[in-house]
Amino acid sequence: MPLSRALSQVADVYAVQYPGRQDRRLEPAFTELAPLADRLAEVLAGLDDRPLAVFGHSMGAILGFEVIRRLESAGGPAPFVLVASGRRAPSAFRDEAYHRLSDPAFVAEMGTLGGTDPRILAEPELVEMILPPTRADYQAIETYAPEPDAVISAPVVAMIGDSDPRVTTAEAELWRKHTTASFDLRHFSGAHFYLLDQQPALVTALTQVLTATSGAHTTT
Repeated sequence: MPLSRALSQVADVYAVQYPGRQDRRLEPAFTELAPLADRLAEVLAGLDDRPLAVFGHSMGAILGFEVIRRLESAGGPAPFVLVASGRRAPSAFRDEAYHRLSDPAFVAEMGTLGGTDPRILAEPELVEMILPPTRADYQAIETYAPEPDAVISAPVVAMIGDSDPRVTTAEAELWRKHTTASFDLRHFSGAHFYLLDQQPALVTALTQVLTATSGAHTTT
């Protein structure tokens, strides 16, 4: 994983593999965000021997927020920062239902948003494999019903692409309402998947965030 290697001097990176994907493709994908957050919080609760940071992109940003809420409520090892990438704040509501689209329309939506190799979307057998878990992700985030005043005590750093159709600067700014600590917003050139083209800049920004918020070797 390139990002793991790039951050190896400041963090031990653990990636979350959702059920229904790759080596977990035989497991049923979650169509609701809450039980997925519950499960991940259970896993992270065991990592109480090191400082934790959370980086989440798109749905992962909201998932990270909900996981931190659970860890803080349980009095467990709470991450010292949430980096929320490519996602508007929980209270920035949009009425979206892309998960209800027909298969052809849903595949077109995936192509428009980017992040999936067009060659994959042109192969019916591959589309058949990735469509169910991807649709499940869309359903989970589109049916997510946050508490408008939900907050965490960890600082929040929001990162967005300057031409992302899924989040505006104003919507990202609303993350400020969801932390009792500090908030920062950083812009990158690009759309929803800016992080694919802007990895060097992203690595620099993440390194700055991690070293600024924790003086110790961290896990993210």
